[in-house]
Amino acid sequence: MKIAIIGAGVSGLVAAHLLHGSHDVTLIEANDHAGGHTNTVRVESDTGAWNVDTGFIVHNDRNYPRFQALLAELGVATQPAEMSFGVSDAVGDFEYNGSSPNGLYAKRSHLLTPSFQRMIADMVRFNREARELLETSPQTWDPSLREYLAARGYSDGFVERLLVPQASAVWSADPEQMWSFPARFLVEFFDNHGMLGFRDRPQWRTVVGGSARYVEVLLDRLGDERLRLSTPVESVARDDDGVTVTARGGEPERYDHVVLAVHSDQALRMLADPSEREAELLGAIPYQRNDVVLHTDRGLLPRRRRAWASWNYHLGERTTGRPTVTYHMNRLQQLDADREFCVTLNRGGDVRREHVIEEIAWDHPVFTAAGRVAQERWDEIDNVRRTSYCGAYWGWGFHEDGVASAVRAVAKLGGRSLS
Repeated sequence: MKIAIIGAGVSGLVAAHLLHGSHDVTLIEANDHAGGHTNTVRVESDTGAWNVDTGFIVHNDRNYPRFQALLAELGVATQPAEMSFGVSDAVGDFEYNGSSPNGLYAKRSHLLTPSFQRMIADMVRFNREARELLETSPQTWDPSLREYLAARGYSDGFVERLLVPQASAVWSADPEQMWSFPARFLVEFFDNHGMLGFRDRPQWRTVVGGSARYVEVLLDRLGDERLRLSTPVESVARDDDGVTVTARGGEPERYDHVVLAVHSDQALRMLADPSEREAELLGAIPYQRNDVVLHTDRGLLPRRRRAWASWNYHLGERTTGRPTVTYHMNRLQQLDADREFCVTLNRGGDVRREHVIEEIAWDHPVFTAAGRVAQERWDEIDNVRRTSYCGAYWGWGFHEDGVASAVRAVAKLGGRSLS
């Protein structure tokens, strides 16, 4: 078949990789580069050069089996990454790094602060009690996070300074939206990723030389003639005989099948004739824009060095409607540098301009109960009317989900799987 794959993020790249050889594949991307949320910035100075990731950064040995299989097939090397999480306010009055006792009590007076001790006690209790929710039938009780925490009587300190920051950082989601977040969805993720305890945690890794390395290898295998960059698609029209794809400023082109490897809202906008079911399911998952700054301003890290973590969540005096996090890339990527490389979400105005390297914006799915139901109904619209769908939004919203959804979609088209 002649197949158009629209979107050259991880899902589109993997779909093209697995279909290439058995079908005539064309990969179409709106941006001037492939990779989607895989974005590695090359930083050069008089003292060295570094490849710094700004989108997709880490994966682990437990929850990313298909992505690891892809890297192994491509011969792309990885290295261990330090994964730690901390929270701090703007002045250093409250800060901790939960990876060790020294970091947890980075501010020594917290040893004698009742509210801080209650926060730690509630963390231990949550880790013990949360799994009970997974043993309860959703028909019996399927609460939002707000309903679950209220029913269990957790302290405000634990909720506002530990659990919600952690969940908000994981999904790059508005802290206020976490209240309506499905509690079961959160607990399942925490349990799968070893976040409900301190033992048997997965081993986190990064791609040597930056995550864009795997994109380069995939594109090399696909060939330049299969990729079209800077080609935003405006219309996808299906009929009994095929699919007509029309890009901005271009002539309509005919294909036998189309794979939409873009965000669900983007896919819906492209369809010239969406069915009621496509409109229902693709429209069930909203998105949130997150502004990202790559910089070297160490003022965005906690005041006490022992509180520095790989992920540093910022507590604000006012709500911004978006998560505020700084990733310490030296730790995450083992960067041997004479400066601190940081990636900060939604606090770019606080970064001193002389330290800014690059500014980017990402859209992330916002998970709701309705979206969770839509995910389970993927099969109702996939491979229907000569159209397939893949993207990380069909799962937890992470790189592994993008790979898994591509594998799942191409299986129906006779594509191969990952070994």
